[in-house]
Amino acid sequence: MNPIFYAFAFLLFVAVVLGIEGLYQWWNSHHAPAARRLDQRIRALSAGAHVNGERLSILKERMLSNSAPVHALMMRVPRIHAIDRIVVQSGLSHTVGRLVMHSVVAVIVVLLAASFSPVPVPTLATVFAVAAAVAFPTLRMLRARGKRLRVLERQLPEAADMISRALRAGHSFSSAIGMLGNEFAEPTGGEFRTVFDEINYGVTLNEALLNLATRVPVRDLRYFVIAVLIQRETGGNLAEILDSIASLVRERLRLFDQVRVLSAEGRLSAWIIGLLPFAAAGAMNLLNPSFLSVLWEDPAGLKVIESVLVSMLFGVLWMRRIVQIRV
Repeated sequence: MNPIFYAFAFLLFVAVVLGIEGLYQWWNSHHAPAARRLDQRIRALSAGAHVNGERLSILKERMLSNSAPVHALMMRVPRIHAIDRIVVQSGLSHTVGRLVMHSVVAVIVVLLAASFSPVPVPTLATVFAVAAAVAFPTLRMLRARGKRLRVLERQLPEAADMISRALRAGHSFSSAIGMLGNEFAEPTGGEFRTVFDEINYGVTLNEALLNLATRVPVRDLRYFVIAVLIQRETGGNLAEILDSIASLVRERLRLFDQVRVLSAEGRLSAWIIGLLPFAAAGAMNLLNPSFLSVLWEDPAGLKVIESVLVSMLFGVLWMRRIVQIRV
């Protein structure tokens, strides 16, 4: 065959291999586990609330969006950093800009689905669908945040025990925090690893602990930080103090689990009462669509729907307040 053909085939093979290698290197530098861990640590450091409202100049400033114009626009929103801190607390690899983009995309999808639907969609149903689409990304983020904070609260007794054992073994408190960050499970390990990184970057131990208490709004963790700060001022056996904190948190969690079991019936009743009208209305609409059409075709029916929804919302919130017992 023509040598030019072989040369072309060889060069094409080399180009494909180099292209695949380039794609792999790009993916490895942006989406690999090590890159994600590094990005989470940088985000946690740069989004943590620092004492006196000051930011460390050696830390990378967290962007509210991957787009510089969108970031500059969001910086004008009041208390935007508080919203960004909530996003960081959720543990998701999101920014505020991406969260807003997800809400906008969800609204566009709902409006397009309602426009091209073969069945006429009532205006009230479209409004509720748009409201749900706007709230869904935020509710998903808040749910992930609550789940992560609950895991942090559950892991705190074991973390306090680990620091106490390290102190009894002769390690300093800062090195015990470093050991906890490297060896303990997420998300507690990551938060204490951030504290250890801040100490290595020159932040004082007191400020790093205060940043931890602000960054992680868990009440028991704040008790832990306050106890450590008081011990550093007054002295005492820190290992025994941490053992007492771990025992106290375990007892409180045990009591909370008992209360949660006793209130399970009330929570289940709230779910059933809240979902049963919608399930019954959906079944009736499938069996006899003209039977319920008067509710959104007649003005009086719309007023009935509004009053029913307001009453249901008030009832669900009231039942939630009844079964929510603070321990």
